[in-house]
Amino acid sequence: MKQMIIEGNNTLTGSILIGGAKNSAVALIPASILASGKSKIFKVPNISDRDALIEILEILNCKVLIEEDLLTIDTSNLKNTVIDEKHSKKLRASYYFMGALLGKEKYVEMYIPGGCNIGARPIDMHIDGFKALGAEVITEGNKYILKAEKLKGTDIYLRFQSVGATINLMFASVLAEGKTVIHNAAKEAEIENIADYLISMGADIKGAGTDEITINGVSSLHEGTITVIPDRIEAGTYIILGALVGKNLCIENVIPKHIEALTSKLIDMGSDIIINKNNVIISKVDNLKPTNIKTLVYPGFPTDIGQPMSVLLTQARGTSLFEETIWENRMGHVPSLNKMGANITVKGMTSMTIGPSSLHGTEVVATDLRGGAALVLAGLTATGTTIINDVEHILRGYENIEEKLTKVGAKIKIKEI
Repeated sequence: MKQMIIEGNNTLTGSILIGGAKNSAVALIPASILASGKSKIFKVPNISDRDALIEILEILNCKVLIEEDLLTIDTSNLKNTVIDEKHSKKLRASYYFMGALLGKEKYVEMYIPGGCNIGARPIDMHIDGFKALGAEVITEGNKYILKAEKLKGTDIYLRFQSVGATINLMFASVLAEGKTVIHNAAKEAEIENIADYLISMGADIKGAGTDEITINGVSSLHEGTITVIPDRIEAGTYIILGALVGKNLCIENVIPKHIEALTSKLIDMGSDIIINKNNVIISKVDNLKPTNIKTLVYPGFPTDIGQPMSVLLTQARGTSLFEETIWENRMGHVPSLNKMGANITVKGMTSMTIGPSSLHGTEVVATDLRGGAALVLAGLTATGTTIINDVEHILRGYENIEEKLTKVGAKIKIKEI
């Protein structure tokens, strides 16, 4: 088990370089098995979710070469075998092997995926979509078996703009016979990134990034190449950090359009923020205004930024209201923030924060990835020493976090216990 120790209340200045998007990379890696031969993914973040997915590729007899942030994935000797529970439960994104293997091999045998405990996170929309394409789905305890003689394109209507279901159904459809249209599709930037990868392999996809994606099936896919887009959630987390303890803190490798929902809120709160073409410069101010936030699907306020943002709300002067609309267990970090001196009241999927609060260091536990990130921000803001346990959650999604924060003046270290 890993533990993070933070000496807080230091001003951070300098530059933080944002890596490739975790939420894109974790789908691009499984997508590679749809192609024949060697495919390349550039700017892959060095996170534990990457390593967990590579382990699954190796179970499937694929060869993976890591050269800094470049992954070369050779599927020439792909062997379709059971993806066991030990590996599938390490991360939610293991379920992308369902769509990819069903599309390529017409057969999948794997256990239910894992990931953070932020809600029920059912995969029924994925399963219903696979069935609509012609797959038979069998469950044996926690194991899924998906099989089809052939997959045939159809119209699929998602009741919710699910990123995971949209991607998985894209994977299952690219090699299906005929045309598939995904209605009410998720519109996240990561969807476009993944579609571009599939198109580089020879897939026929139109409309990615809109709520209607049309896929004309092809008979096979060849080697592909893609560069992972910058991580808008990592960028947002560090931009919020700059609003808490920054002095001209520069967040580099940013696509401003992808984070407009956050930056517009920060402007409304009175933050000292400068938005340039490829970076954001932000400094702490002493009189932040309170605000109300409601998480929504893209391009609305991202659910993944809600927990880090809750730390900034503790420093605003007045009452802020927060409503989570996507995952019902996004408030698991609040008891730790209150332990550190915050004044947050939770009722169901909503919270009320009264600020400003003087945060103080103490020992806390990361309950999930983004909740853990919130505790890092709180620890860097607080006076004294903060000890965060179960840091493995954080390392799933934040590349080289200790190195990046130390470089800009944070006193932070990670150790094995």
